[in-house]
Amino acid sequence: MSACPSAVETPALLPVLGSDVTVPLVTGGEVTYAALDYAASAPALRRVWDDVAAYAPYYGSVHRGAGYLSQLSTDLFESSRKEVAAFLGCREDDQVVFTRSTTDSLNLLAAALPTGTEVFVFETEHHASLLPWERREDTRATYLSAPRSPREAVETLEKALAGRDGGGPALVCVTGASNVTGELWPVRELAGAAHAHGARIVLDAAQLAPHHPVDIAEADVDWVAFSGHKLYAPFGAGVLAGRADWLREASPYLAGGGASRKVARRDDGGVDVEWHTTAARHEAGSPNVIGVYAIASACKALSEAGFDGLVARERQLIAKVREGLAEVPEVRLLSLFGDDAPRVGVLSFVVDGWNSSHFAAALSAEYGIGVRDGLFCAHPLLRTLLDSEPDEPGECGAPEAAPGERALNAIRVSFGAGTPDEHVERFVRAVKELVRDGARWDYRTEDGRCVPVS
Repeated sequence: MSACPSAVETPALLPVLGSDVTVPLVTGGEVTYAALDYAASAPALRRVWDDVAAYAPYYGSVHRGAGYLSQLSTDLFESSRKEVAAFLGCREDDQVVFTRSTTDSLNLLAAALPTGTEVFVFETEHHASLLPWERREDTRATYLSAPRSPREAVETLEKALAGRDGGGPALVCVTGASNVTGELWPVRELAGAAHAHGARIVLDAAQLAPHHPVDIAEADVDWVAFSGHKLYAPFGAGVLAGRADWLREASPYLAGGGASRKVARRDDGGVDVEWHTTAARHEAGSPNVIGVYAIASACKALSEAGFDGLVARERQLIAKVREGLAEVPEVRLLSLFGDDAPRVGVLSFVVDGWNSSHFAAALSAEYGIGVRDGLFCAHPLLRTLLDSEPDEPGECGAPEAAPGERALNAIRVSFGAGTPDEHVERFVRAVKELVRDGARWDYRTEDGRCVPVS
C-alpha cells in the first residue's frame, strides 16, 4: 500500500485478523462477526501478525545472551524503540519506555513524579489516567470539572493552574480522544496553558494514536502514553515516551535485572546498586520483545498506509453511524462538546426503554455484532453525560429508563482502520429493527450480564 494514497476518495481499509470469522445466531444460521468494539481492543493487523510470525522462530532473550538469536532479538527490540520514537515524533533527548499498557505507563509516570508534584486531571478521564495520581502521599491531585467545550477546557485548566500553591512541580494529564464520546480534546492548547504556568503535561493517547497521527513535538506535550492492543498490536505491551529527566531521577519502577548496571556487596551485608539512566531503568526483567515488535510493526503499517486516507475513511463511517442513529428518535448520542465536535470512531448512546446490557446482548446474539455496554471505565464522565448516578444494569429486559427518564448506563460502538462498511451498515439496521420490533429472543440475567435463554 502506498505511503501516500493517490486519492482520498478511495481511503484505506487495512486487513485485520478475524475479518472472516463467523459466529452463530440464536435465531439460526451464522454470520460474519462485526467487531465494533475497537475502543476496548482492536483486532490485530494482518501485517503485524505476519511480522511476528516471521520473527517467532528467532525468538531469544533480550540484553542477556551472546548467541545469535539473543543478539537478533536485542537488535529487534532496540530497533522497535526507534520505530516507535519516529512514529511519535519524539525529540532527540526523549526516552521511549516499554510497559504493559497505557495504565501501566501512567502508573509508572505517577511513581516517577518529583516529591510535592501537583497533578491536574479532568474528571472526564478514563480511569487509567484518572486514578494513578493519589497513590503517593507526597503528591496531590486536583480533579477538574467536566468542560462543555474545548475552550472551556482550556479556561478551566488555566484557572486551576493560576491558583496552585507555590512554584513546585506540576503535571497535567489529559486524553487525546475520549473513550466514551470519541471527541478530540484541544491538546496543543492545553499544553500551552500548562507550560505557561510552569507545569508539564502527559497525553493519554490510547484512543487517539490508532486514529490520528500523534507528534510529541508538534503537540508540545511532555509525555505520551498508549497501548499496543488498541493500536492493532496484541501481546500486551504499551509505551511511555517523553522527557527523560523525571524518569532518570526517579527510583526504578521495578527493581531487578536489566534496570541495574552494577550491584556490589557492602561490608554490612547489604548491596549497593547503580541503576541505568536510560529507558532500561524502568524495564526490569525479561522484556516482552514480541509485544514490543508488534507495536513497532503496527506503527510502521499505519505510517505507510497514511493517516490522511485512514482518517478520511473513518469520517465516512462516523457519518454513516450518526446519520443512521439520527433517524431513530429513541436513540440519544452522548457528547460533551456538541454534535459538531471532531471525533474518532467511538460513539456512545442510550436507547429509551432499553436496558443497555439487554440491547448489547441482542445485537450480539441476533445480529453477530460486538459492542460494549456499561460505564467504560469512565464513571464520573458517564455521570455527567447521563445526568444520573451510573449503576450496574437492572434485570435483563427491565428498562433502565422509560422514555424521558435518565439512563444509568450506555452502549458504545467503535471502529477503525479494519472496519468494512457492511459492519456499520448492519449495526445501524440492527438498531432500527430492535427499537421498532423489539428483541426476537428471550434473555435472562446471569452473573450480572444479559444472556440469551438457551
